[in-house]
Amino acid sequence: MSVFQVRQFRSCSLICSRILAVALLTLSSIFFGCESIPPVDDYTLARTALDAAKVVESGKYSPGFMHKAEAAYQKAQVLFTDRDYDEARAEFKAARIWAEKAENSARLIRFKNGEVL
Repeated sequence: MSVFQVRQFRSCSLICSRILAVALLTLSSIFFGCESIPPVDDYTLARTALDAAKVVESGKYSPGFMHKAEAAYQKAQVLFTDRDYDEARAEFKAARIWAEKAENSARLIRFKNGEVL
């Protein structure tokens, strides 16, 4: 093997290794860098808050808050299935807050009316 052939082999090897490194970095960023962690905890907390609000009949005593909670929860579920986890997390948190407000409002109204829970 001549000196020229050795130099040509080294330069080809160097170019191939750089191309491979760039390809691996691109693929890893596509597969691992673009997706966030699913908001399972926020999903569960929102569902639990909605269930608690339904137990005290928030739909009857505080329909505005309950409607906002259910609307935010449904929107979050759609975003969750579309894998838009950051937006879904925000909507689940909003649904939880509205559901807690609905529950508290319903409990207060029922207490003022003399109803036992």
